[in-house]
Amino acid sequence: MSEYIAGNPMGHGESDAYASYVIDQGWKNYTAEEHGTWNILYNRQREILPGRACREFIDNMDRLAIGDQKIPDFVELSKTLKSLTGWEVVAVPGLIPDLPFFKLLSERKFPAGNFIRRRDQLNYIQEPDVFHDVFGHVPLLAHPVFADYLEAYGKGGLRAHHFGTITNLARLYWYTVEFGLMKTAEGLRIYGAGILSSPGESVFALEDASPNRIGFDLKRVMQTSYRVDDYQQSYFVIDSFDQLFKETYQDFASIYADIKAQNREYAADAVLPDDVVLHRGTGEYAAQKKRA
Repeated sequence: MSEYIAGNPMGHGESDAYASYVIDQGWKNYTAEEHGTWNILYNRQREILPGRACREFIDNMDRLAIGDQKIPDFVELSKTLKSLTGWEVVAVPGLIPDLPFFKLLSERKFPAGNFIRRRDQLNYIQEPDVFHDVFGHVPLLAHPVFADYLEAYGKGGLRAHHFGTITNLARLYWYTVEFGLMKTAEGLRIYGAGILSSPGESVFALEDASPNRIGFDLKRVMQTSYRVDDYQQSYFVIDSFDQLFKETYQDFASIYADIKAQNREYAADAVLPDDVVLHRGTGEYAAQKKRA
């Protein structure tokens, strides 16, 4: 994606304005209860993820010393991360608009919410918090190929804005960075942050019979809707981070043109004749929800 970005699509003043979304983390302001919430979430996921998360995630969490006692200090975390791949973590107050989000990624700055969920939100929070953003996302930013992919995604996002194809690119992010699975010699493993930070979906994505598990296809992914309020009905599986980067490091102009010409949108639970189906789901989980 980034190979075809010519210059900066935003003017200097606009770029400065988008930088205003970055705030101080306020690490000294976290309460003992908030650090305790991190501790609960961290220990729960570290117990669930061995044998489910990809090895790169587990290894890099240890390299970055993302521990269980306190919410990480972004300044200290960024020092280590920057020495490995040139990325840093910057605090934002919550979800930010598309353009500043893409701009920050294009500059190897990962925007992370500086707040943490309440104790009554341990199992689900709609807006990503510091646990989702740091625990779920940051370890893989220490992986060189994935780090390059996310920078390229940011640059591609700036271009997609001008093509009017943000929705399609958002689906790519959703089904890879947030809810991606990967084939490994040991079996399917999780690399998507939305799964890695969720105790229920960490098990569901790999072991439940309900969802589809389908081989990654770029255009197919970009034409597929998704669930924002529950477990996914389909997961797309890459062979490796190298495959993911190779398939997305290209000029998307022709892909966007094809998508617009085809004008197709596939349901989140669809299985197509040309899909490489690793597991055809029963759909029982979604069916039960409808019956409830």
